[in-house]
Amino acid sequence: QVQLVESGGGLVQPGGSLRLSCAPSGTIFSVNTMGWYRQAPGKERELVATITPGGSANYADFVKGRFTISRDNAKNTVYLQMNSLKPEDNAVYCCNAEIRRYSYCPGSGCYEPYWGQGTQVTVSS
Repeated sequence: QVQLVESGGGLVQPGGSLRLSCAPSGTIFSVNTMGWYRQAPGKERELVATITPGGSANYADFVKGRFTISRDNAKNTVYLQMNSLKPEDNAVYCCNAEIRRYSYCPGSGCYEPYWGQGTQVTVSS
């Protein structure tokens, strides 16, 4: 069974920083695009940032210049460095990854999307 395990959420004051990390548990073959999404109370889930295995990153406009996504391919781990946090960044942040579990590709395709359970980020004074 493969799961995405996140860590690094918590309570921080406005203007502060947090670093989230996410990695799959269990045996896998490879990981394709990884990313972070967030969902605030009463709102739909929204994209925060994604990153390809080659390091090409994509950001939502509301985090550009404040958040940085990165990954360690050797560890299959993705990070989200969040700086200059604002109260409007309050949300549950979820990791997403396209994971290939086997050296062969089943009929459904080589990669499947996986989601973490989410980690709470609270920005408050």
